[in-house]
Amino acid sequence: MGEKDISSTSTESPGREESLREGRVVLVNAADETHDLVKQHGATVGELTPEKLSTLRRKLYLRVVLLATVINFMLFVDKSTLGQAALLGLLKGTKIGNSEYNNLNTIFYVGYVVGQIPGHFLIQHLPLRVYVTGTIFIWGVLVFLHCVASSYGGLIPLRFFLAMAEAPMVPALEVTMAMFFPPNELYAIQPIFWTSCVGSPIITGLIAYGLLWSQSPVSPWKFFMIITGGLSVLLAVVTWFAYPSNPATANFLTIEEKVHTIRRVHEATKSSIEQKKFKKYQFIEALRDPISWLFTLATFLLMLANNLAFQLSLLYLDLGVSNLGSTLVWVAAGGFAVIVCVIASILLKAFPGYNAYWSTLWCLPAIAGSIGMVALSWDKTIPLLACLLLATNTWGMTYIISFAWTSSSCAGHTKKLTRNALFMAAYGISNIISPQMWKSGGPRYYATWIVQTILSFVMTPLILILIRWILNRRNRERREWIAEQASQGNNGEGYIEQQDENGETTKVKVDISLLDLTDLENKFFIYPL
Repeated sequence: MGEKDISSTSTESPGREESLREGRVVLVNAADETHDLVKQHGATVGELTPEKLSTLRRKLYLRVVLLATVINFMLFVDKSTLGQAALLGLLKGTKIGNSEYNNLNTIFYVGYVVGQIPGHFLIQHLPLRVYVTGTIFIWGVLVFLHCVASSYGGLIPLRFFLAMAEAPMVPALEVTMAMFFPPNELYAIQPIFWTSCVGSPIITGLIAYGLLWSQSPVSPWKFFMIITGGLSVLLAVVTWFAYPSNPATANFLTIEEKVHTIRRVHEATKSSIEQKKFKKYQFIEALRDPISWLFTLATFLLMLANNLAFQLSLLYLDLGVSNLGSTLVWVAAGGFAVIVCVIASILLKAFPGYNAYWSTLWCLPAIAGSIGMVALSWDKTIPLLACLLLATNTWGMTYIISFAWTSSSCAGHTKKLTRNALFMAAYGISNIISPQMWKSGGPRYYATWIVQTILSFVMTPLILILIRWILNRRNRERREWIAEQASQGNNGEGYIEQQDENGETTKVKVDISLLDLTDLENKFFIYPL
């Protein structure tokens, strides 16, 4: 797809030539949501000193990253309740077998796909604080209601609607963090943020271990639902008061800190932070951009392996591990996954600009573990558990890196949300298919292991390397163009059209990052690699 000349098109009417030669013009209601704050206070805010940067980062880590991490933790605790409940007597209590169990996982991800469109619509139009709080409360109530399910039929609607509620939460959290951190910092933060997901089995495993010792007449799996549902509802109360919708409205930051936060993101990305108006042309551009579909395909292939995490409870039992022992194996696996996240974060911070290569690296242990699950004798319990550890807890870094890269490699708020929706739809569709791969062939599942190794752990890195090659080629062309523009005195400026108190239309010169342009419109945008 060709790139648009930023000096000759209009956001409201893309493709219409402008008589203005001085830069891009957009209406004020189509500009970045942070425009008013920057306009009012930008001129009075000085340079960001190292001391002020240190204070700002500390605030952002404590209030944005920490809160997002806690929310993500509860999201994955609630999502994985079925897997833990299987060890706590759910299968017996609801009279379901392996086939029905996998069907429930498929039904969950049907809801995940269905929930993408309404969820992203709400993200686009509601303040993120309102959306996130309401969603957490709804899913907490749905987890509570699992306690009254006594059959397969009772679990079906609960899993479907739980997935619908949770579906766009991860994109909402990612969008929030991208508002406060430039991409180079965001990549290093990602693995730490995702420890809340991969490390959740540590907490849930310990809870499950304790519940298995319970002598109460109430089933342990129902107690588990009560605990997790209660924590979710409590979290909803916290987010109502603490969750920031964007930097301009973050009440924990001073005016100066808000401006510096916005400036850091704008200077690093040359793109907007948030825009609540749906822009049809950005939606269409996202669908026409081949990078969107390459990321979508990579996600679809990688997530064919995702049911492995839900299958672990049954695989542990097939290997002869007791229910009690399985909970401890869950804890050990979660600890290993956290170590992987920490190592990945260090590598991403020390060696930025190699997303595709780091994604490839973390698929290699998964390939080794998968080969072991096919090749080793079934009586080698400890080696097989070690192979499961590698096959399950390393390739998640590939997903984490590609997720952050998906949205950071495009600009324009509507385009970002569209690409995120495609990413999550592929995630959901793949997870609809994935459980069906485990319905027969047990306990070895030879065909499943071979298919997921080739498609998920080999093909996905190859697609990400192709994406890097395309974006790197675009960057070379853009850097030449930027150098040419700089020689002509154009350093990336645009104009916002608005009406003054007398009703007269005026054009205000602003940095191009405030115009909410897409990456294909804005050639000053450099793609992160």
